[in-house]
Amino acid sequence: MPVSGDAATLALVLDLLGTFVFGLSGGTLAVRRGLDIIGVLVLSTAAALAGGMARDVLLGATPVAALADSRYLLAALVAGLAAFLGHPLVERLGKPVMVFDALGLGLFAVTGCRKALAYGMDPLPSLLLGVVTAAGGGVLRDLLVAEVPRVLRGEIYALAALLGAGVVVLGDGLGLPAAPVTLAGVGAAFLLRLVSVRRGWDAPRSPWS
Repeated sequence: MPVSGDAATLALVLDLLGTFVFGLSGGTLAVRRGLDIIGVLVLSTAAALAGGMARDVLLGATPVAALADSRYLLAALVAGLAAFLGHPLVERLGKPVMVFDALGLGLFAVTGCRKALAYGMDPLPSLLLGVVTAAGGGVLRDLLVAEVPRVLRGEIYALAALLGAGVVVLGDGLGLPAAPVTLAGVGAAFLLRLVSVRRGWDAPRSPWS
């Protein structure tokens, strides 16, 4: 079932922000790898849109938002151009790919989960779709430059997305206001991802691996 009013507006704003941020992560990585302008835009677009498109296809929300609303594609392309033209400025932020990726992870985990809940999905599938939304763009971005995706490296990546989505599910179950719960979910995923990278935390591994 579709959402409306303030919740829909907040979801759209966060979805577009996540699209732009993930686009920056893809574009920045492409510039670092020495790709040309087309390569930068392709990587930016892939990183920005893949997760949301996968979410919408799985929900049956077609045509997917990234194709039905040109603002998504525009946000991805603007992010790619920003990375291409302003790379030195972006690099001054310090580890920009990781920072943008962490922020995009939190934004997409929350919006993906919230959209799934709005379409009547149960909490567990909604958590899964939050993770798919958050990780999908990063997976495709890394594969296109022949890197092992972060979600498979043992880093706290999918777990951070799961935390952000979990905050949304919990808040929704308790009937808490959508806006503060959404922002808390984004912050939780973002902070866990950043702290885990800084401290070198990894996801649990089998003792037999």
